[in-house]
Amino acid sequence: LIGVSYTFFSRARASRTWEHPERPAPFVAMADASAIAKANEPVPDMVKQFVAYFYRHIREKNVYETLSMYEKSFGAISERYFKASAWPSVEAIAKYADDDHVFCLLYKEMYFRHVYGKATPTLEQRRESWDNYANLFSVITHGNVNMQLPNLWLWEMIDEFIYQFQSFCQFRGKLAGKSKEELKALEECDAKGVWAADAVINFLAQMAERSGIATVLEAERVGSMKFSETEGYDYAASNVLRTLGYFSLVGMARVRILLGDYEGALKTLDPVDLDKPGLFTKVAGAWVSTSYHVGFAYFMLGRYTDAARCFNSSLVFVNRHKVAATRPYSLDLLLKKQEQMYALCAMAVILGGNGSSNGGASADCAARLLEEGVAGALREKHGDDMARMAQGVVSAFDEAFSFACPKFVTPGGPPAGRDQSAGDAANYNEEAYRAQLKRFIAEVSSREKLPTLRSLLKLYTSISVPKLADLMEISPDALREQLEVLRRKSSVTEWRGGGRAPGGGEGDG
Repeated sequence: LIGVSYTFFSRARASRTWEHPERPAPFVAMADASAIAKANEPVPDMVKQFVAYFYRHIREKNVYETLSMYEKSFGAISERYFKASAWPSVEAIAKYADDDHVFCLLYKEMYFRHVYGKATPTLEQRRESWDNYANLFSVITHGNVNMQLPNLWLWEMIDEFIYQFQSFCQFRGKLAGKSKEELKALEECDAKGVWAADAVINFLAQMAERSGIATVLEAERVGSMKFSETEGYDYAASNVLRTLGYFSLVGMARVRILLGDYEGALKTLDPVDLDKPGLFTKVAGAWVSTSYHVGFAYFMLGRYTDAARCFNSSLVFVNRHKVAATRPYSLDLLLKKQEQMYALCAMAVILGGNGSSNGGASADCAARLLEEGVAGALREKHGDDMARMAQGVVSAFDEAFSFACPKFVTPGGPPAGRDQSAGDAANYNEEAYRAQLKRFIAEVSSREKLPTLRSLLKLYTSISVPKLADLMEISPDALREQLEVLRRKSSVTEWRGGGRAPGGGEGDG
């Protein structure tokens, strides 16, 4: 597919959606017997009509109708006809869309999303979905796909791509119960780079680079473009690559967070002004996901005021807009993220500020950033937990972190020869999570004696290290470590807006 030009519907040739230098063989013209069998599968009349109209609306660049069919009709038909089964195969429906190659790639993207949503996909389905994303993204980045697709679909395309990557990593890490044939098939997938972390990041980086989105956003900063104001739509050209490039920046940041690279995640988002209305604020799922993951990155870097600010803006948004959610599963995801952000916000309020964890002035530093409604809900949901955290109960932080953190992944599969016993397999699948939990608990534990240290320092104008260590009942070396921790916690790195969310230069405060 790479290097082949695809031109969206033109008046000169309205019979096909994309022109090719040479007419490709129809989707059904495959030598493979199973593909031919799939092409002859029965297709309900409702699906035939859906495919024909969906194809026509995409071909005619009717974004409103395309969005309606994507957001409402697909879900309604799924609920009625395919509640516990897959949609018809792409080979079966291709003839109702002129055997159009790119439309079939888009259909398969929705097909596999439905499979993931209704059941546990097989390894073969995971591999086929990966191949489809690879082909679709290659067409978009290396071709000339001149079409208009709804921003919601483009965001959910990136969102689902990363979700399936996470799902594969979780599946790969569970060795217990897998046969030798399954393990061999997994090794073959790893050898081919199927759902490999570097391949996922490369696809996202390639779309961001080929779209030129960084240049577009820089031009918007100086006022020479209005990308966010037009929501990325340009009816003189396609919105697909540019918008996918934008959401790929958000996606790359999310993948890096799943891998534990928090500085890298924030650096990836440097072109995006996170404190201003942008394309990510126009799509509910994108806003909540961006706020959650950026807030979590700040949280893990010890920048609790920045984390609280991110969580607060997203929680306010969810509280105001959850009643307008048009799809039940979307609302469920928003509400889950809402509960996770409340738990993270509770920890950020306790840990944020001047370095103590006693819920006093330091807690106020982050708490002041919360709107009244958010602060009230936080007290109602996590008041008891916050009291335990303020007393230094490590298990309270452990429980909240375990509930609120994302599903971390490891960049590679289990080492060769790994013991397949249930315990060992489970431990491998949890290694990424346990590494991040250990990092966080170490940060919490480093603050354990800070309230006592601060109180003693207020009582003395000068005191020797040995005497202070005796009063605290710790060794002088341990005291020196606590003094260094106190020094570091007594200042707060805070982002003050604009680009460069990682901090540095104008962003520090």
